[in-house]
Amino acid sequence: MAVLGLGLAALGRPGYLTIGHGAAIGPDRSIEALQRRCHEVCDAAWQGGVRWFDAARSYGRAEQFLSAWLTRRGVQPDQVTVSSKWGYTYTADWKVNAEVPEVKDHSAAALGRQWPETEALLGPWLRLYQVHSATLESGILDDTKTHEALARLGVPLGVSLSGPKQSDTLLRALSIETDGAPLFSAVQATWNLLEPSAAPALAEAKAAGWTVIVKEALANGRLAVSGPATARLGPRPDVTALTVALAQPWADVVLLGAATVAQLHSNLAVLDTAVLDTAALDTAVLPHTDQFATLALDPQAYWSERAGMAWT
Repeated sequence: MAVLGLGLAALGRPGYLTIGHGAAIGPDRSIEALQRRCHEVCDAAWQGGVRWFDAARSYGRAEQFLSAWLTRRGVQPDQVTVSSKWGYTYTADWKVNAEVPEVKDHSAAALGRQWPETEALLGPWLRLYQVHSATLESGILDDTKTHEALARLGVPLGVSLSGPKQSDTLLRALSIETDGAPLFSAVQATWNLLEPSAAPALAEAKAAGWTVIVKEALANGRLAVSGPATARLGPRPDVTALTVALAQPWADVVLLGAATVAQLHSNLAVLDTAVLDTAALDTAVLPHTDQFATLALDPQAYWSERAGMAWT
């Protein structure tokens, strides 16, 4: 069974597209307030047994917040796994709903600029550095110059994925080698009950020895709230959705995207067998059942709907 990690996409900047993010964060969006909130959620995650933390250069000040928290708490490098990502630049200037919150650039020049920033903040703890939202169209999978630069970093490398072509992108990434060895050894992909299409490719990555990390297991909040779309998931839809994700035989890590301690505690209930007894599933047969298959959307429709979600 996979383990839980904490992703900092909703904790490092004042706006994000998770449903209810604005109401959860509240009116004080100052850097100081958000750093306190990030540290509180990280503390709660640590106390709950979470030992994997994921950031990115484009998550506002997430790397800075995480670095300060690791230092304050005295977390030793061998006690934690930290992953981060390069390839997007945060451009929102601490605005909640900037017209362009981040800009993608998968060039060698962008890597040369962003890697030293990540290394300076997270170097002692960093165990995985990922291409942020690699796609077939961005050019990164065919850019041998950047591949060579990545290989020289001396840290395990991965790809994070996004969009309806996640599987095609992953299969291409699996084939990339430098000096006769695979360039990447991990993948972070969106997988949830509404968008499970990447599962076969993720299983192939797992079979190749890659670490498989699930992001957006709650579909940016769509699977965390009770309503018509989640009625079949029982009274704790977030617990049910996370349980299904954790049970996937190819998954190694499932990232939580909590923006508050309350959300984090709700998510961590997935580890509480007393709570699981009330969930809308039979955990004994879960890995082998298709009982939620009808919840899946067409990938194009899913990603179109996600693209239209408001940052709050």
